[in-house]
Order: sequence, then structure tokens, then C-alpha cells
Amino acid sequence: MAEQTYLAVDLGAESGRVMAGRFNGQKIALEQFHRFANGPVNLGGTLRWDLTNLWSEIQNGLREAASKLNGSAVSVGVDTWGVDYVLLNRNDELLGLPWNHRDSRTDGMIHKACSRVPRSEIFAETGMQFIQINSLYQLLAMQERDPELLDQARKFLMVPDYFHWCLSGSRVVEFTNATTSQMLNAKTRDWAFDMLRKFELPTEMFPEVVTPGTNLGTLRKHVADFTGLGKLNVVTPATHDTGAAIAAIPTTRTGNADWAYISSGTWSLMGVEVQDAILTPQALARNVTNEGGVDGTYRVLKNIMGLWLVQRCKRSFEARGKDIDYPQLTRLAAEAAPFRSLVDPDKATFLGPPDMTEAIAEECRRTGQPVPETEGQFVRCALESLALKYRMVLGWMEELTGTRVEVIHVVGGGCKNQLLNQFTADACGRPVFAGPVEATALGNVLLQARAAGDISSLSEIRDVVRASETIGEYTPQQPGAWDDVWARFQSLCDQP
Repeated sequence: MAEQTYLAVDLGAESGRVMAGRFNGQKIALEQFHRFANGPVNLGGTLRWDLTNLWSEIQNGLREAASKLNGSAVSVGVDTWGVDYVLLNRNDELLGLPWNHRDSRTDGMIHKACSRVPRSEIFAETGMQFIQINSLYQLLAMQERDPELLDQARKFLMVPDYFHWCLSGSRVVEFTNATTSQMLNAKTRDWAFDMLRKFELPTEMFPEVVTPGTNLGTLRKHVADFTGLGKLNVVTPATHDTGAAIAAIPTTRTGNADWAYISSGTWSLMGVEVQDAILTPQALARNVTNEGGVDGTYRVLKNIMGLWLVQRCKRSFEARGKDIDYPQLTRLAAEAAPFRSLVDPDKATFLGPPDMTEAIAEECRRTGQPVPETEGQFVRCALESLALKYRMVLGWMEELTGTRVEVIHVVGGGCKNQLLNQFTADACGRPVFAGPVEATALGNVLLQARAAGDISSLSEIRDVVRASETIGEYTPQQPGAWDDVWARFQSLCDQP
């Protein structure tokens, strides 16, 4: 087939990119046209997203892409992180400054929510883990803080859907990201209207839920004119970045639950792909989540704090005048003594501390362990703790599915950390396949290619990724040493 080009707008918590995927029928090649910074904005003691600036950067990136593609692109689609949203009034005006999910206004909101609707009922409806960043708790916080704004809301759009509105004028929410809200019914795959009414949230603002691959129309005229892309189609990929990444897992085991994935970045999302949401009492007890996937699948997974710990340690080091890059931090961690200090990465204290090193040090003091003293010791503590948490979650996934996981696929930026990959293989006692790094962008563009008819299935998408990418393999080398500290780590996680 003639080469086809698809454009991906891929927004992460730290940066965004406009990229092209060039597909020749067998292999896909990515090209980056524009990269820009992203991150929470501290405004008046609150954390917000500057979506207006992101939209400006997206347009600039699309304009740059158009100048190099000579009008050859087929479509464009946007993926972002989950849970965050915007509200529009009857005139399509933004209601308030969009909130960042790490803002502290949701502290204690899960407890308040469960006092209004029982925890078991919320899980039976949504199948989602209880974590205070979820859209449900953000909206309930808004109900307390800014009820007059909520009263004016006529449309709820999640962040990628908002940018699709900016691009095309569409007013829909895509399935994979909608599930992260903890407001979608896991059985009907539509909004959990009965539950939302019990919370007295305005249900009329929730729009149609569409599936990955939906054509939303063409670019607005002013966007088409500014970018030079003309009447380009706007197509929803899996708009949740993890949903797009899992679509690009280079597995041959599609349809089985005997492989696990870790989408590794600021967050680590670890789980398995299944056909139906798992809503059992064990799933509720493990506080796992059922996020939507491609072709009606579900991603049963657990959110793990991820490389956020290392990112924030790096920032703490910089604040003390030590500007050490990530490769050097990893080398220092490799040289540090093993298993000196461990923490549960998912302790609430690590969600947004002013100083991550102080937070880790305090947790080590609290649990009677040596306090890390060097940069290498802090990073090794974070990486070993993550690998052990992966082992714990792997056990939960096997328990919930009744299937032994044979291999673990690690994708995303975190798969470049070879030390963490080896720790994961050792701690879990499973082979680890690392890559692709750009799984999210690959999933985005390949789902657009499928929508255009250039690819026929999810398994073919994964065939294309295997043909196009180099995948690293890590085999367990020292599982015994990790077995020796397993009970110690479990006891740390059991502590309140």
C-alpha cells in the first residue's frame, strides 16, 4: 500500500508532543514535529492545568507538521492522562480554571462519598479503584467548593475530549478515558446515571460515550486555515494514554490473560487485559480498577505511584544544588547497597509532598529503617520498592483471573530504565519484555489507521508494533535475594 500518515497529539503530565506515524502497510515509523512542556500550575495555593497554552502549542505543532507533510495526513487524534476534565456552560465557555488531579481539595473526599453511597455500591457500578484523584471525587469537591459553577455546567468533557472539541467542535467523551472517571457503569458502558443522581450531580451534562476509532468530523475552519491541514479528519484513538499504550503491546497472546503489562512513567499502571470487567468482592478488596480498552476489552489494573518518586527526588536534589540527570541517578542507584530501605510507593504521603526525599526519609524513620543518605540510596529505595510493589500486584492479578502470568511487558518512558526492568524481572520471577518507549503514540496512530481501514484488528496492530520496534528482554537473575525481603516489604505495606 502507499504510505499513509496519521497525526498524534500525545499529552503527558510533564510534556506534550505532536507526532506523525508513517505506515507502509507493514511497519510504522514515528516522527516528532513539536515538543513542549507541561505540568501543574500553582495558582493561589491550588494546582491547575494551563489548557489554553497547551492548545496554542498543539496548533503550533500541527502547523509545523502541515508544513512538512504537504497535506498528506489522513487524520489526527489526541490522547492524554486520565481523570481530569473541563466543564462548559451553555455558550461553550470554560467554567473555572481546569484543576490538576494532585490538588489537595480531594483530601478526605472518598470517605465523604462513601458516607453518601456505600463503597460496595460505587464499585459494583463502576469497577474502579478508590483513589482520590478520580473525576468523581473532583466533582464532589467542586460541589462543595464551587456549587454555582457546577450549576452552570452544560457539558462535561475529559481533557482529550476537550481538545477534540477545540479541533472539531465535537461534544463526546471517549470510552477508555471515561472509565477513569469512576462515573461509568462497567456493565452498560454508559454513565452510571443512578449513582450520579444519588450524589446529586447534574446528569444532563454527561455526553455520549464513543469508542476508539470514532470519526468526529473535520477540523474547524479556523484551525484548518491556521495549521494548513485543510479538512483533516479528527478521529478518537484510545484517548487515555494507557489505553493507547496497551493497544500497542507487542504481544502474540491477544485474547489471553497470561501476560501482564506495566505502562511505566510518572505513574505505573500494571494489569492484565480481559474481556469483561471483574467486579468480584476480591477485586473490591484489592482496590483494583477496570479501565476500558480497545474492542470492548477491559484493563484490570492497579495504579502504582511509579517513577513520580524518582522524578520528585531529582527535583529535591536540584533544589539542593545537585543537578544530576536520570542516567547518572540510575548508575548511582545500581552502586548503592541493596534492600537498605524500602517503602510502600502508594502511601498517600508520596502523592504530592513538598520534598520527596524528606517524605521518604520520614517514612523510613517511622518504620524503623535506615534513612537514605545519598542520591543513589534514595533512588535505589524507590526502584526496589516499585519492583516489589509490581510483584504484589502481579499476585493480585493472578488471583483475580485464575491465570498464571507468564511474561510482563513494560512500555512507555519508564522502560528505558534498565535497572528497574531487571529489578522487575528478579522481583516477579518472570521474563520482562521492555518496549516500545513510544507505545502511547504508536497506539494512537495505529488505531487511527485501523479506523481508516488500513489495519483490520487489534492483533494486527500488535503485529505491526513487533515488526517495527526493537524489544529488550530481561530474565530473572537473582530471584532468591528478592524472596528474602518479600515478607519485610509485605509488612511495610500492611502498616497504616
